[in-house]
Amino acid sequence: MNNHQDDTNEHKNSMLTNRQGHPVTNNQSIRTVGNRGPTTLANYDFLEKITHFDRERIPERVVHARGAGAHGYFESYGTLASEPISKYTRAKVFTNTEKHTPLFVRFSPVVHGGHSPETLRDPRGFAVKFYTEDGNWDLVGNNLKIFFIRDPLKFPDMVHSFKPDPITNIQDPERMFDFLCQTPESMHMVTFLFSPWGIPANYRHMQGSGVHAYRWINEDGNAVLVKYHWEPKQGIKNLTQKAAEQIQMKNFNHATQDLHEAIESGDYPEWELFVQIMEDSEHLELDFDPLDPTKLWYKDDYPWHKVGRMVLNKNPENYFAEVEQAAFGTGVLVDGLDFSDDKLLQGRTFAYSDTQRYRLGTNYLQLPINRPKKHVATNQEAGQMDFRTNFGEYHNPHVNYEPSLIGGLKEANNPGNEHEPYVEGKIKREVISRENNFSQAGKAYRRFSDWERDELILNLVDALSQCRKNIQDEMIKMLEECDKDYGRRVAEGLNMARENEQTKMDEAVKEAKILGHPSDPY
Repeated sequence: MNNHQDDTNEHKNSMLTNRQGHPVTNNQSIRTVGNRGPTTLANYDFLEKITHFDRERIPERVVHARGAGAHGYFESYGTLASEPISKYTRAKVFTNTEKHTPLFVRFSPVVHGGHSPETLRDPRGFAVKFYTEDGNWDLVGNNLKIFFIRDPLKFPDMVHSFKPDPITNIQDPERMFDFLCQTPESMHMVTFLFSPWGIPANYRHMQGSGVHAYRWINEDGNAVLVKYHWEPKQGIKNLTQKAAEQIQMKNFNHATQDLHEAIESGDYPEWELFVQIMEDSEHLELDFDPLDPTKLWYKDDYPWHKVGRMVLNKNPENYFAEVEQAAFGTGVLVDGLDFSDDKLLQGRTFAYSDTQRYRLGTNYLQLPINRPKKHVATNQEAGQMDFRTNFGEYHNPHVNYEPSLIGGLKEANNPGNEHEPYVEGKIKREVISRENNFSQAGKAYRRFSDWERDELILNLVDALSQCRKNIQDEMIKMLEECDKDYGRRVAEGLNMARENEQTKMDEAVKEAKILGHPSDPY
């Protein structure tokens, strides 16, 4: 009897239906007049099926289009430099060491499209969504610890220059370097991007960074500046251009495959989270602004402190529902964590949430992958795909406003003193006072090992040789500002590339004269 019931249930579960739950008895043929047509409008199953299919692809992310993801957890160590971490932040994700915080991570190349090879030279996104007891916290960063620009007004132009030509649809290094050679603050990022650090071997052996300076707030409302760094316990591995090309010839999904297979086999990747702490001030003793995202805080001056670890132990069950629809934002912060005044960070904070509303809809935070693990109670309502049903579970469902005396939602108690930074000044359109665009790029060049410098020069020369000479000249000028040897080697490499190109052209002309005109095969 029980076996028969199981068979019946299995049959019901495997029976094809439409989205209304109606059984589909013929999934091979639409309804037509006779067996040759024409078709009729009375084709409900077909119309439902095809209109859904037409909408299966939501708008692709403008950047970070291709991604891989995994679920896991974060464990806080509860201390920072042998002191309780609560001295610096009251965020429970760090102060509560009794339980693991579930999380989801999305890794992604930045510039290229949804089906691009994972071996291309490109920064990699490293976005972590923590489902904390106080709500979601998104730490949205990259594998490299700096960025190309410091002002969000330049971001659309930067991305346009990296993307394909709007006429030819061809990605062209000349467009990118045309922008970069007039953006001196980008030289630090260029130096890392064209070195082996520009192509991580895969996602498991890749660093992560929050890039920006954020603030931590303690119980007393006091703040410090903080930077976040993920270090893979598997070790760090990068690829040379030649190695990347060898992989790409055989597999353009290698990083996604590597992550999935490692987790599937129980070889769970881990990262330790380190932070750097700095007093929240202008730090006039430094030759750069500590809020500048094109700059590093060097370990020698601001040590890395280990504060927790992340383990990824579960693959997504559905790529679209979890990885593609995962929505992150730099403004998604919990109590004890706050923004700094970094201009680029504040610009991203608006842009990220705005793009999620465009891609996924007003109610993207109701999707399971984005929904907090704690109860949500808000007076925001309606909009496309609002599928909440528990309006009256915690409060009077007739009251969708605040304040109210008849049963509406109430403000939460403040968990600690507010941080109240003092701000005063004229509203201006100006660059920061301590740009210092070249010194850290030069230091990075000198800190590289010999083979990393060789690879950097080789990659830059290869890319710049595709640009017109005035762009090459501007890039060389700025690279010389970073380091004389750096600029000299790129200039020599470009001269050699031009000579080689001319030699090839001369040989091709000679060969054409020998071969003569081909016969007409037609």
